[in-house]
Amino acid sequence: MALTINFKAIGFCLIAIMLFDLMAVQVRYLSQYFSVQELSVYRNILGVLPSILILIYNKEFTLKLENYKIPQWKLALVRGLFVAVAQYLFYTALSNLELATVSALAQTNALFVVILAVLIYKEVVKLWRWLAVVLGFLGAILIIGPGSDSFSLSGLFPVGAAFCYAVSMVTLRSFDKSTSTSILYLYTAVAAAISAIIYALITIEFSAITNYSHLMILISMSMCGGFGVVFLMVAYRSAPAALLAPFSFFGILNAYALGWLIFGEAPIDELFPGALLIIGSGLIIIWREQRSKV
Repeated sequence: MALTINFKAIGFCLIAIMLFDLMAVQVRYLSQYFSVQELSVYRNILGVLPSILILIYNKEFTLKLENYKIPQWKLALVRGLFVAVAQYLFYTALSNLELATVSALAQTNALFVVILAVLIYKEVVKLWRWLAVVLGFLGAILIIGPGSDSFSLSGLFPVGAAFCYAVSMVTLRSFDKSTSTSILYLYTAVAAAISAIIYALITIEFSAITNYSHLMILISMSMCGGFGVVFLMVAYRSAPAALLAPFSFFGILNAYALGWLIFGEAPIDELFPGALLIIGSGLIIIWREQRSKV
């Protein structure tokens, strides 16, 4: 069964990737002036705005709180907690590693999705998909480089972020099909914001924002992240995942270009051949998913 090419959905997907990479650039820059906890708080508080705009766009926005009740509200809040942890780990990685390295390691998300599907939903995974998982983790190990002079624990942070994002993705299966995607996104955004605020209040003291340009970049960072999620949701609701998933690897090339142009980073030796193995593993998973639907 051939996939119908949906250029609009592909366009939305590429826009989302660009927005996420622009957010990463701004996080990397702002990490010189703000703690990761502060950046996470600002991102999540301002990130609630896009979720409200989606509700308005889908004509689901209301001031009646009972209209936002969903059966699995506890799970929805837990998803938000995992997203907050993922953002903290991702931002920490961005403050210590090159953009392209973080982007490549974040692609291990697809591998965790497979593993979690087996552990949580007892999904049967055949040899090809397990081969993809092993190949992908081998690629991640080559990039992180345990035992080498270049090894840093910072390399584990984007992998941890990928795991947490995978949890938030896989658990979507547990929600009733009648549950609104817009309301579910609102739960995630609010829970992530509350989690980030609580952790920041416990661990740090907030620094004053005295620079107007920093304020503008903080707002831009939050909007890029929030609307990146919006465009990605629209894309994946408009076209099959098997069509869109390969375009996620565009993020590695884009992050490499942005890191080189803005920060003078060119981590070719660190990325290869590990990045190729991660990309290859992702493509194998996509190929098998599509073959299983034929």
